[in-house]
Amino acid sequence: MKYAVLCGNGRFPLLALDSARSLGHEVVAIGIKEEASSEIDSLGVKTYWISLGALSRLISILKDENVREVMFCGQVKHAKIFSSIAPDWRLAKLLFSLREKNTDALIGGVVQVLADEGIQLVDSTRLLKPLVAGEGHLTRRKPDSDEIRDIEYGRRVANVLASVDIGQSVAISGRACVAAEAMEGTDAMLRRAACLAEGKPLRLVKVSRRRGHLLFDVPVVGLTTIDVMRETGTTALAVDAGRTLMLDREELIQRANDAGISIAGYIAVE
Repeated sequence: MKYAVLCGNGRFPLLALDSARSLGHEVVAIGIKEEASSEIDSLGVKTYWISLGALSRLISILKDENVREVMFCGQVKHAKIFSSIAPDWRLAKLLFSLREKNTDALIGGVVQVLADEGIQLVDSTRLLKPLVAGEGHLTRRKPDSDEIRDIEYGRRVANVLASVDIGQSVAISGRACVAAEAMEGTDAMLRRAACLAEGKPLRLVKVSRRRGHLLFDVPVVGLTTIDVMRETGTTALAVDAGRTLMLDREELIQRANDAGISIAGYIAVE
């Protein structure tokens, strides 16, 4: 069956499309102009480009291509919600109907609009299951006792924040939450935390939201995550096993090992 990959930013959609091509799948790429990389055009798949606010155009493309399944791969920066991008009539109608403008409400609303048109959003990690984090210690170095205490505390805090759709990550030091991710993203949050911590070691805790699905907003760590952790004195990373994508996994783990960073996967809180 033909399906589409709706492409946000980062390497996630590039890796997904490359996987689809290598598997011989019939796939259509739809890049979000304000977010997706132009590298998509070089992957040898049929590609359309749409504006972030063009929900009607998205539906028209899917119908013209006779596509009934869509994977949403990659991030759309939450701050774009408040940008000057103009929604089309269909998205404007959806936005007006929402009581809240958080990720769950916005994308959940889009999912319902697509479903009303006979189009289903499917597991965004379906093509990249080998890159999903496992449970246990994923790097050479295990977290030490101080890091474990920070991680345990951080997971409690992060899961509360994720449950109300604030963010997925927190920076912890000495059993205190130094910074919580909001719309700025994980890298900016870590840099802010480093300024506040004044040289004290940080631990990064990233959790998934309690949705029971992987349709959108899947937690992702990549090579840049490790580089920023190294830059900010962040010594350990905790993620939800089975719910977090580790892009460029082998190189990511090697970089973490070279930097002495510990990465561990924990059972997700439902």
